[in-house]
Amino acid sequence: MMTRELKGIIQLIFCALCLGFATACQSTVTTQAPSGAPTDSANQAYDGEYRLGPADQLRVTVFGHDDLSNQYTVASNGTISFPLIGDVEAAGLTVTEFQRITEQRLSEGFLKSPRVTAEIMTFRPFYILGEVSRAGEYPYTNRLTVLNAIATAGGFSHRANRKVIAIKSFNDTEERRVELTPSTYVQPGDTIRVLERFF
Repeated sequence: MMTRELKGIIQLIFCALCLGFATACQSTVTTQAPSGAPTDSANQAYDGEYRLGPADQLRVTVFGHDDLSNQYTVASNGTISFPLIGDVEAAGLTVTEFQRITEQRLSEGFLKSPRVTAEIMTFRPFYILGEVSRAGEYPYTNRLTVLNAIATAGGFSHRANRKVIAIKSFNDTEERRVELTPSTYVQPGDTIRVLERFF
């Protein structure tokens, strides 16, 4: 006959095993950041493969053909108007992809084995709005931080929120909020909105 004390010990051991199992299951669940919280996706300098867009200016060289080599600007419709071959699609392409397409178009009855190189002379601008002294359009430079961009726009207004800003990237339809740090970077074509503080 099992004593009352022994039954109690067995029940305690069973409860402890169940509690340990439940804790192990909970540890596998990934905690998600609350929606609307600032993200850190802007805390990277631009160092990926750049995608061309309207207002980018390129120096295009066609070897052996100085009459075709020139500086060209991507139009608002995403194309570059090129001699002989007309409009060449540029928006959304890398520089390498644009070079290949231009070579292909030139080889279609115009030039034999053309060689084309392109380099970005001027990136498309960025835009800064909201609580700054001089909102507007400004030229992008490599490794430009948001703090430097704000300084270019005359600095914060006295009502500015200096902790969180809103950024809408060139290809995005909605802005996102990011924490403002010394390593918050601007990307070409970004629209930065300096928010108002409410205290």
